[in-house]
Amino acid sequence: MKHLMSAAVAVLTATSAPAQMLDLEKDELTFGFIKLTDMAPLAVAYEQGYFLDEGLFVTLEAQANWKVLLDGVIDGQLDGAHMLAGQPLAATIGFGTEAHIITPFSMDLNGNGITVSNEVWEMMKPNIPTMDDGRPQHPISAEALAPVVEQFNSEGKSFNMGMVFPVSTHNYELRYWLAAGGLHPGFYSPQDITGQIGADVLLSVTPPPQMPATLEAGTIHGYCVGEPWNQQAVFKGIGVPVITDYQIWKNNPEKVFGITADFAEQYPNTTLAVTKALIRAAIWLDENDNANRMAAVEMLARPEYVGADAEVIANSMTGTFEYEKGDIREVPDFNVFFRYNATYPFYSDAVWYLTQMRRWGQIAEPKTDAWYDEVARDVYKPEIYLEAARLLVDEGLANEADFPWDSDGYKAATPSEDIIDGIPYDGRAPNAYLDSLPIGLKGEQIIVGSEVQG
Repeated sequence: MKHLMSAAVAVLTATSAPAQMLDLEKDELTFGFIKLTDMAPLAVAYEQGYFLDEGLFVTLEAQANWKVLLDGVIDGQLDGAHMLAGQPLAATIGFGTEAHIITPFSMDLNGNGITVSNEVWEMMKPNIPTMDDGRPQHPISAEALAPVVEQFNSEGKSFNMGMVFPVSTHNYELRYWLAAGGLHPGFYSPQDITGQIGADVLLSVTPPPQMPATLEAGTIHGYCVGEPWNQQAVFKGIGVPVITDYQIWKNNPEKVFGITADFAEQYPNTTLAVTKALIRAAIWLDENDNANRMAAVEMLARPEYVGADAEVIANSMTGTFEYEKGDIREVPDFNVFFRYNATYPFYSDAVWYLTQMRRWGQIAEPKTDAWYDEVARDVYKPEIYLEAARLLVDEGLANEADFPWDSDGYKAATPSEDIIDGIPYDGRAPNAYLDSLPIGLKGEQIIVGSEVQG
């Protein structure tokens, strides 16, 4: 689906002209996205005229699914795209489609949830502590789901859950939540890429916009997805979100903007210009305590972007989240686009994704800590990000204090209280982190057939 801006509208929406235009190697670009609220920086950069301020004439095209989107970037039909953070990493190490994809810009933090069917929710409720007002106490552990899964299995039925792609944050977050509650989400192996080896809960791919309908049909009993597709289940009365990813891992990284390494090499100034526009969009989305969020919601509700009801999108984009119908709670950081250095491509974020690939067997062999660092540096490009940020600061379009100029690319370790299983994460020590997780591959372990060896 194409969305083009006329020159007349462009003049009206451009908010300011940069002090110095970069000498662009390519000024007509096509970017892909999936219909999720976290594609917002692309929509905002377009609608606010930030791309045009940089001399860029951009077309935004919705894509059918994550594989089609990735293939489009690799074969050059798309110049870049809103991507799952795991996609550039997996492609670069050759898991699935092989290609060197990089990211100069992280698109957001948080933004996902796990939803179960009404039937499963009713079965879970007796296992969930309540607050004084009778509402469920959050966060809800997967321990509350374990007896439900056991009952399904005792009746000869598999317990099925959907996630959006094998290397998606959603897959890893759903696996993390299940494992933290003692449920095994299954392993991958080079011979068996279903990810269901030894699984208590069977996970499979469902495209985000199809999640609610698939749940309603009974094909899956729950899913992990980004917004607005958890809130859509509430509005349709077909399911209940049980946890957000903010409750699984506070301020976890989500999507990235991905381009090929060749594109960045061939068009360095264009890459900087795109990154500048996206940083400005992220600032706009979070500035003045999210004052622009309703304007963003109206934007995203249009059919060419997310195409869901504004009311559904606003439920999470404006700092609240609805669990059971009417159980609306304040979650001011459900969607973060710029605060907490959300747009900086941290190596430690990349390393976390790689540890999860190793944990579940997508990376079949053990790797050294140095390997994790090397791959992270191959894919995440904070040097491009900071160069773009410096230009914005010099042009008076961003504040010097808002960027981590002196970072070595690694965040401070995430403390135990910010993660649902109480296990801290330090990106500088990936193998020690893997060893600390009770369920999953560690050390020299590999999958042989359906068994863990080593």
